[in-house]
Amino acid sequence: MKRENSKLNIKVGGHLGVRNVFFLIILICSQLSFAQSKVSSEIDTTSIKIGEQIKYKITVETDSTDIVHFPEGQTFSPLESVEAIMMDTVKNKNKVTLQRIYALTQFDSGAYTIPPQRIAINEQPFFTDSFQIKVADVVVDTTKQKMFDIKPLIEVEKSYAKIWKMVLWILLTFFIIGGLVYWFFLRKKPLTEEEKEALLPPYDRALLELKKLENSKYLIQDEYKKYYSELTDIVRSYLEEDVNVSALESTTGQLIAKLEMLKDAGDLKLDDETLTQFQNILQTADLVKFAKSKPSTSVAEQDRKLVEQIVVKTHDALPEPTEEELLQTEEYLEELAKKKQRKKIYWAAAIFAGILLFGSGLSIAYYGFKEVKDTVFGYPTKELLEGEWVSSSYGYPPIEIETPDVLIRQDVELPPEAQELIKELQTFTYGSYVGVFSVATSSVTYKEQEDPDFDAAIESTLGTFESFGVKNIITKQEEFTTKSGVQGLKTFGSGNINNPLNDKSKKAKYTILSFGGKGFMQQVMITWEDGDDYAEQIVSRILSNLDVKTQT
Repeated sequence: MKRENSKLNIKVGGHLGVRNVFFLIILICSQLSFAQSKVSSEIDTTSIKIGEQIKYKITVETDSTDIVHFPEGQTFSPLESVEAIMMDTVKNKNKVTLQRIYALTQFDSGAYTIPPQRIAINEQPFFTDSFQIKVADVVVDTTKQKMFDIKPLIEVEKSYAKIWKMVLWILLTFFIIGGLVYWFFLRKKPLTEEEKEALLPPYDRALLELKKLENSKYLIQDEYKKYYSELTDIVRSYLEEDVNVSALESTTGQLIAKLEMLKDAGDLKLDDETLTQFQNILQTADLVKFAKSKPSTSVAEQDRKLVEQIVVKTHDALPEPTEEELLQTEEYLEELAKKKQRKKIYWAAAIFAGILLFGSGLSIAYYGFKEVKDTVFGYPTKELLEGEWVSSSYGYPPIEIETPDVLIRQDVELPPEAQELIKELQTFTYGSYVGVFSVATSSVTYKEQEDPDFDAAIESTLGTFESFGVKNIITKQEEFTTKSGVQGLKTFGSGNINNPLNDKSKKAKYTILSFGGKGFMQQVMITWEDGDDYAEQIVSRILSNLDVKTQT
């Protein structure tokens, strides 16, 4: 029994021994692979002038199947990486030689140390040597080169180019609409022939219409009914307008009776023969229209001539109008002209309002009500978003930021306890923490070359918010990376602000970005009203273009 167990133990032990040997072989091969990888670095100079560049070269010799990661971003701080160039890869059987050259610079004189750089080969770290660099001042011969004082800050006037452009478009639109309304409704159009005839006095208009009837083709085309209908309408219309007798709706007998009454009253001086001729013409017209009678062409032409004589005699028989009647007629014509003008204005206003409503409806349907309202009546953050932005560098170490307006330098008086720690503080702001929108930057250099205390700085900023009346502050944190790869800390959240005018509370949001290194710290602070879509777009644009420089 013991022998069997012994055999079993030997088998198991032998199995484990083989597996351990297998892993040991893999480990040895792996170590041999890393042992065969070589990493070296060199620089072309150890001394430069301000702004000159150093060529920093890293060479890696390794197996062709290995994965190599070179340094990226601003890992050479306090020197600044300008660009990185990958050289040609050299292959030799299963080996490969990779080279990358970095251009580094510094804009402040002094002695600096380029820290060791981390190169990863198959996730295995390798580190280069550090280098000591001296950056010398540029010597200026003041006997030949005149020195000038630093120019004071100049306030730049805000550009109104975009606003004027929008105003010009609006004015052009109104000008076009106004021109169309004037052309089609308000201007005095050339009168047509019909309109010119309608403006003639009744007597002149009747004679003109009788002349046209003489030149018509009714009699040639055997259209006697139309001929006599038009003939009687002309004379009846004249009598109704000039003699003031209801002639159009009267029968032949009624009309003759009314004319005889006027004659007897002395208001119409006509002889009996003229009235008899007129009665005969009306009766002939009635026979043609209702009994389908057909007089000869000569009789029809003679009737037209008699009607023309009747019109002339009637006009001559009318008494001269008094001054009061002439005045009343003139006032009537003036009032009639005013009514026509008012009608044109009403039509023009209605069309203009219709175009405005139609355009507004289309704009609201396409852009939305809020966008149209804010465009027409204006909204602070919308104007900031669509205005001319300013890209500039603020403070030292510099913060490169793009903002809707220029940030203004602020004079900050440090308390005594802070003066013992802080060498220099530079602050630039736009807006107010309790306003619609604000953005601020601060660059701090310390007297001691120590890492900055982000937590203390953020607590101080939040304390400033509270001093302005911000309550219920919610705080979140996460990492933030600038467009050039500089790592920082993002603190963000929201709070409530009381409006002193109406004692109402509104919700605001904030973002604090913190960067730093040995002996310095940089911060960017942004506040805006919660729910403001334009402010959200402003913040997004600022954060996407933000960059910081880490030289001290």
